[in-house]
Amino acid sequence: MIVAVIIGCEIGFWVLLGLGLACRYLWNQRKLSTALLLAVPLLDLILLAAAVIDMRGGAVADVRHGLAAAYLAYSIVFGHRTIRWADAKFHHRFANGPEPWKPPPGGMARARYEWGMWLRIVLAYGIAFAIVAILAWFVGDPTRTEGLFTFVYGLVKVPLIALIWPVSYTLWPKKERVES
Repeated sequence: MIVAVIIGCEIGFWVLLGLGLACRYLWNQRKLSTALLLAVPLLDLILLAAAVIDMRGGAVADVRHGLAAAYLAYSIVFGHRTIRWADAKFHHRFANGPEPWKPPPGGMARARYEWGMWLRIVLAYGIAFAIVAILAWFVGDPTRTEGLFTFVYGLVKVPLIALIWPVSYTLWPKKERVES
């Protein structure tokens, strides 16, 4: 059941996002667009609720349940940014909007950007860990929630791997183009 909810929420995310942007830029339905885009984070809460219901019903926590925490953490930290990115791309492509913002191409401005992104990844990891701890406490059976902690400890690789970008841009910054 939990796998179906994960897949449904992932599909629902892109459907709500696409419909929200289409309502805004193609069909001039600003209020409907806003409602659809505000509904996007509700999918993560539905996924988390499904994980809690499944575990409270006796399921042993595993990766599938940990994904609910990871999705919610991602949405908290990156959700608004993701929607803003998609909005800018859609606006440019379908409504003759301005060119979407791009990260600085090089120099220390790019290094600062990469460090900011890495700090957001660390924050998302911390939030995922906190959600897992709350889920484990809520279920109240350490033998059934051990898999949640195994999952979240495995996620520590993500911030460690992502550290490559800010460190490389700091130590070996790309040259900024000088236009004449």
